[in-house]
Amino acid sequence: MGMTETVFGIDVGGTALKLGQFDRQGNCLQTLTVPTPQPSTPDAVIEAIVAAMETLDPQQESKAIGLGTPGPADSAGRVALVAINLAQWRNVPLADRLEALTHRPVVIANDANCAGLGEAWKGAGQQFQNLVMLTLGTGVGGAIILNGQLYVGPNGLAGELGLITLNPNGPPCNSGNTGSLEQYVSIQAIQRDTGLEPKVWGDRAEQGDPLALEFWQNYGRTLAAGLASIAYILTPEAIVLGGGISASAPYFLPALQEELYRRVLLSSPETLPVLPAQLGNQAGMVGAAKLAWDRFFNP
Repeated sequence: MGMTETVFGIDVGGTALKLGQFDRQGNCLQTLTVPTPQPSTPDAVIEAIVAAMETLDPQQESKAIGLGTPGPADSAGRVALVAINLAQWRNVPLADRLEALTHRPVVIANDANCAGLGEAWKGAGQQFQNLVMLTLGTGVGGAIILNGQLYVGPNGLAGELGLITLNPNGPPCNSGNTGSLEQYVSIQAIQRDTGLEPKVWGDRAEQGDPLALEFWQNYGRTLAAGLASIAYILTPEAIVLGGGISASAPYFLPALQEELYRRVLLSSPETLPVLPAQLGNQAGMVGAAKLAWDRFFNP
């Protein structure tokens, strides 16, 4: 038996499964990334997770498993209700199945919630007890941390910050909403509206292209309108932005911050910092490990 107590933090994505072993302080002792099996059925993914765990931890020393899944989980952290980008995932009793195969306790959560928890524990949100995180990716995910704890609501679905309404008459969203924030600030929205990947706009802004700089300023102002609603409801101490688009934060944060201050003058007379995430694509894994520590070992 090794001296250091560890848990697994696992991030399940459409293209990769990321596994890490983490100690109580959140240090990652070792990590392994394997491709997500195709087709990505529950059976195939579960099999791949168990095989990867055996590779990393042949002696079965890690005490528990936290796992982030690309879609909502139930509030008990047991069932993957549906998974975006994975085949045939509907009400998969993921925790039960992994516990039966690994003989260790398992807790699961939505991947954006895990990312928020990771940033709160070891990333940009460390000095705050109350924060929200938005992941600006293919879609826009969200996480709410209140008094240091993840808030998921009575059915596990709270914190879908990308689905708040920005424009009542805007484009339809597969959530059922129309004109949701996601339809304006996601990677897909940028591709749809401009014909270009956000990365191209980022590269052009880096070269000082005035059109690209203007694009990002407009992007920041649009995102600020969505963040204003969130700020009025939750009055967080900070907002953390992750996901692929956050790489271009230097080009949109000044305009965003200015617009946000203008819109939330009354509820945030001090400052409401908007911070780029720090953990990159490790955030989900880190947060999943935190989930396991909190659920099974921290009173």
